[in-house]
Amino acid sequence: MESGSILKFLENKAILVTGGAGFLAKIFAEKVLRSQPKVKKVYLLLRADDNKAASLRLQNEVLGKDLFDVLKQKMGANFNSFISEKVTVVPGDITLEDLTIKDLKLKEELWRDIDIIINLAAITNFNERYDVSLSLNTFGAKHVLDFAKKCNKLKVLIQVSTAYVSGEPAGLAKEVPYERPGLDIQLENKLIKDKLEELNSQGASQDITKLTMKDLAIERAKHWGWPNVYAFTKALGEMLLMQEKEDIPLVFIRPTIVTSTFKEPFPGWIEGIRTVDSLAFAYGKGRLPCIPGDPNSVIDVIPADMVVNAMLVAAMVHANDKSNLKIYHVGSSVTNPLNFNSLNEVVYQYFKHHPCVNNDGTSVIVGNRKRLDSMASFKTYISLHYLLPLKGLEVANMALCQYFKGTCMYMRRNFNHMVRLIDFYRPYLFHKGIYDDTNTEILRIVSRKRGLETNMFYFDPKGVDWKDYFMNTHFPGVAKHVLKL
Repeated sequence: MESGSILKFLENKAILVTGGAGFLAKIFAEKVLRSQPKVKKVYLLLRADDNKAASLRLQNEVLGKDLFDVLKQKMGANFNSFISEKVTVVPGDITLEDLTIKDLKLKEELWRDIDIIINLAAITNFNERYDVSLSLNTFGAKHVLDFAKKCNKLKVLIQVSTAYVSGEPAGLAKEVPYERPGLDIQLENKLIKDKLEELNSQGASQDITKLTMKDLAIERAKHWGWPNVYAFTKALGEMLLMQEKEDIPLVFIRPTIVTSTFKEPFPGWIEGIRTVDSLAFAYGKGRLPCIPGDPNSVIDVIPADMVVNAMLVAAMVHANDKSNLKIYHVGSSVTNPLNFNSLNEVVYQYFKHHPCVNNDGTSVIVGNRKRLDSMASFKTYISLHYLLPLKGLEVANMALCQYFKGTCMYMRRNFNHMVRLIDFYRPYLFHKGIYDDTNTEILRIVSRKRGLETNMFYFDPKGVDWKDYFMNTHFPGVAKHVLKL
């Protein structure tokens, strides 16, 4: 393990970040540029046909976000020139060889100069087509590794995975490589190709092909013991990298459920609806009467800035380490667990004090928390309270009466959608496992003992008060930055 300053390590380094317009990628790039302006270059690989399209994406989807407001204030009038000097867009696509980089001069520059590669490109959709997800999450990771092998100065490759590559085992999920006896990635790829050829020979429409590939994804994921195609294909990606690593310094970062920033560049920044938020705001808007789940299950969440900081510390500590693969779970279920019951209470309290607003301007009244600890009890509750005909409804408060009737009508129309939504997130609501973070804790201890800038590159969730964080940081952040409420 290298010692010294993280800021010193980042100085004059060239960093390639794939998936450059993604949530974590933006936070990573902003953190590096703001904390170490003497970085040599941050290359952001963006899916685009040419440099013009990639530059447009950089402006609209990266620099144009309020995430960069702190850096803009810090740099003042020099911001644009600073970005021009330090950030280079790379039009490309990790699903093909050499990351589909067409510009030979740029490609050779990357092979010559790159010190660190952060692979953040991924399809995170739980219900994605099997062919699309395998191409990006599995074989895309291999293409990044192959590209890394051509980089003459490479010090480390960080593969950002997910803790859920473990599948759905109860108990303690270890920071170890995962394998499945009999699982052959090439056979899975052949299965996809054969199915696509069959559909093509039958003249199947695009819609039928899409649905068939989504169904195949669910079937194969569950067959091999994963809850969804995202976790499955990310696990396959890890397996492929382990098989072909050779002497590349390789680190797997496995975050759990990533939430909004805890501190930097400011609290509460988030992009897109995450797992917890989909259900919480469906409840807050009156579209779900409650959030079912095992009250004793641990909902493992981790703020995005802590994930990014863990990536940076791991990159420095394992630079030029060509020995064994390093794996880090970045989560909170061991060091600062949040159980489902506590989260459910916070969701109720938040929307009780910060109600969503109906189209007519009235506040959405959330119901008291219901303890529904199984899918069966959830379906039964919905059926009894919302799907049966409303007869003899007597409510003194007419506004509440109208709201309740409207809610019942909504539930009737959207019963199947609600059940699918809950079933979608069932592995996380009824999860019986927790994620060992022994390696990550050692990384934190090493950082402190060596006097690294732990106040700047913090990733210890023990200091987070989850109730305060969700009430005053995360949910307000989702409302402001995502839902624009």
